[in-house]
Amino acid sequence: MKIKPASRIGHVKEYYFSKKLKEIAAMRKSGIEILNLGIGSPDLSPADQVIKRLQHESLKDGHHKYQSYIGAEALRNAFSIWYQKYFDVTLNPANEVLPLIGSKEGIMHIAMTFLEAGDEVLLPNPGYPAYRATAHLAGASTREYLLSEANGWLPDLDALGREDLSKVKIMWVNYPHMPTGASATLAFFKDLIEFGKANEILIVNDNPYSFVLNQPLSILSVPGAKEVALELNSLSKSHNMAGWRIGMLGGDAGYISEILKFKSNMDSGMFLPAQLAAVEALSLEEDWYENINQVYAKRKLKVLEIMDLLECECQDDNGGMFVWGRIPKQYKDSYELSDLVLHEAQVFVTPGGIFGSQGDQYIRISLCAQVEHFEKAKQQIEKALNKIQVG
Repeated sequence: MKIKPASRIGHVKEYYFSKKLKEIAAMRKSGIEILNLGIGSPDLSPADQVIKRLQHESLKDGHHKYQSYIGAEALRNAFSIWYQKYFDVTLNPANEVLPLIGSKEGIMHIAMTFLEAGDEVLLPNPGYPAYRATAHLAGASTREYLLSEANGWLPDLDALGREDLSKVKIMWVNYPHMPTGASATLAFFKDLIEFGKANEILIVNDNPYSFVLNQPLSILSVPGAKEVALELNSLSKSHNMAGWRIGMLGGDAGYISEILKFKSNMDSGMFLPAQLAAVEALSLEEDWYENINQVYAKRKLKVLEIMDLLECECQDDNGGMFVWGRIPKQYKDSYELSDLVLHEAQVFVTPGGIFGSQGDQYIRISLCAQVEHFEKAKQQIEKALNKIQVG
């Protein structure tokens, strides 16, 4: 006997990296060592004082109980101060900040709070696959808006405005953009807010890469943005705390209260010592971000050498935790080049096609590895390419 899963599961697939990591694990188990340059999981550690705070708070009686659904007051205050200091955005910690168990959780909460059958969602192509999956799980339909290198990976709002958007309820944007690394401008965000208001669409900006080789910028810094916009953020990339699952949602108190109705039925709060350690992380001075970016800048130079070896064209002024490169024309698509590098050089780079059809001719390499790993990957790729050319 086998119980059938709900029909909604038929609309989503296992996450690409979940499947690929299984393949890589199987290769390693057979004795093949793989250099994984595909996933944006920071390999650097959080600040020492953050880890010490976690240890200290974990020893206290009473810190292992269920916690508030709206997060610790200290954490909400810390997020509010962080947004004021770095983004010039005022968020009331009492009702305009919602701590999350990672910002990915927030994507699901927003979808389940606002979407249902008959609604439509605007998704970036290329873009983060979770936006599509959560829309389908909520029963909504998806519509892509195409991003291109020629337009700086920004949506053409004029063209979108000429379409019938009457069923569109949410538009997902993600700047700084993943996977391309493109940044938005304040002028663009102003246009985007006007677009949302004119078409009665909730604009949600997913903003976890704002500190990585970027100047922090929030869509909520636009006057009047809270009427029609929400923003997700995270400590995963900015503070090397991906496994800690500490994120936040900022926006109008009315939107936050609606989302809390769903969230409060999904979890029982976050581990208090982790929240208080996050408070410590949010209090770090600017030199923390500067030091981390110095590391990423050195790594990026090595990744650009790998891209050059693969004859990929890059916009090296883009920020974020990845380098995005257009593949040479001899390859059918990004999957062909990615598989070639994996099986011939034992190096995994991400095919851009997993982020949508607009990524088919690109690959992405993560900066989350030591410089010596990039140098080793370069040597292995060069050796493999020479072997193929001779063959």
